[in-house]
Amino acid sequence: MNKSKLAIGLFVAGTMTAVFGLVIVFVGPIIIDDQIVKNLVIDPKNEISYTMWKDIPVPFFMSVYFFNILNPTEVLAGEKPMVEQRGPYVYRKRLQKQNITFHPNDTVSYLEYRSYFFEPSMSVGNESDVVTIPNMLVLGAAVMMENMPIAVRLLLSATFKGFKEGPFLSKSVGELMWGYDSKLVDFLNKWFPGMLPSTGKFGLFSEFNNSNTGLFTVHTGKDDIRLIHKVNSWNGLTKLIYWRTPQCNMINGTAGQMWPPFMTKESTLPFYSPDACRSLELVYQREGTMKGIPLYRFVAPKTMFANGSDYAPNEGFCPCRQSGLLNVSSCRANAQVFISQPHFYNADPVLLDYVQGLQPTEDEHGLFIDIHPETGVPLNVSIRLQLNLYMKKVSGITETGKISEVVMPMIWFEENGYMDGAIVKTFHTNLVLLPMVMVYMQYCFLGLGLATVLGAVLLHYRGKVRPLHSSDSGEVDKGPHCQYS
Repeated sequence: MNKSKLAIGLFVAGTMTAVFGLVIVFVGPIIIDDQIVKNLVIDPKNEISYTMWKDIPVPFFMSVYFFNILNPTEVLAGEKPMVEQRGPYVYRKRLQKQNITFHPNDTVSYLEYRSYFFEPSMSVGNESDVVTIPNMLVLGAAVMMENMPIAVRLLLSATFKGFKEGPFLSKSVGELMWGYDSKLVDFLNKWFPGMLPSTGKFGLFSEFNNSNTGLFTVHTGKDDIRLIHKVNSWNGLTKLIYWRTPQCNMINGTAGQMWPPFMTKESTLPFYSPDACRSLELVYQREGTMKGIPLYRFVAPKTMFANGSDYAPNEGFCPCRQSGLLNVSSCRANAQVFISQPHFYNADPVLLDYVQGLQPTEDEHGLFIDIHPETGVPLNVSIRLQLNLYMKKVSGITETGKISEVVMPMIWFEENGYMDGAIVKTFHTNLVLLPMVMVYMQYCFLGLGLATVLGAVLLHYRGKVRPLHSSDSGEVDKGPHCQYS
């Protein structure tokens, strides 16, 4: 009787344990996803995720490489440019969101300020290093004025001579990056206001340092987690005015720092880049891990900067040149500036024929973002872009000499950052170890429950079947004794 009751008790306990394990199998992922949603919403109450969003804790760096022209005299005579890569010159990048304002429609507005600080220990040289690159003020303006009357072009050439501006610049890295004094710049800003992007010193990144990227308004995800981080408007605009088609003028995706959670291999990473004046989109390449955390790698497709002939949807970004070049003149004061991937990676191979010294490879020049698919949080980021100037001989402007028509690379830069230190441990514990423990728990409960039920059944069966030839007292019946004579 006692064994029967024990068997019944074990059966009930085993069944309940197995059912609990089965419930965890179905309910566990729902609980985890629900916690991810609650903790990702842009809300000051979500202390960890809000702090990550407001003041990005990941160290970001910008590495800059210059294409130093080795034969400027020969280029002016019409020969092919020969360049050598100089760098990297590394800058620590600080990002901080200010003027954060939450709105009733579950969006939030902010200005994100960026500052750069030179890191000598990570660089190959100093900001005092001198390099030679095309003079954008001269060669860029020459192409812009190509169709003006000859008298205007002659006057422009005389102006260049008056201010002693030539076709090439030999300046220090610091001056080229953050600006140098130029009487020509002062003259243009005084008599032709708005012609140049900056009103102070002229430099390739002078307008970037200690500046913001414009007023972003993004969804908080409170109403719909699928919308989190997606741009609602930029500088009050819901669409751009730079390009020729409504599709190209769309502001798609996020602000480029985080994405909605629960990604699949079919997902893409769309984001709006104020520096590129357009929305970009990365595509899935492969899966991997970083310090035990699973990730999906997204990369730039070959169609990103393809021209309209090779990829019809990009027709709105034209007038185009070869594939692999984005003409940003429409948002850069009509300067003939083109963006590409470094060393013309993923671009038309003909571009490499016009310049000596370029060697594109995916490892060194391809851009990528590694994302934790469950949360949409980047683990490792490397955005690599190149700045190019279209230059050629322009009659009437003698400074252009006999320069052959060429898209000339000037610099390329990489903005990169990756999770490290305490934040990685917290991320790994909450989003890898805890879900893994829950998975193990569900199988342990299932296994323990089934084993207990099986034990109860065996105990009950053995209690019903008694040993063969046994008496109630449990003594063996030896039978009648026979005696032989």
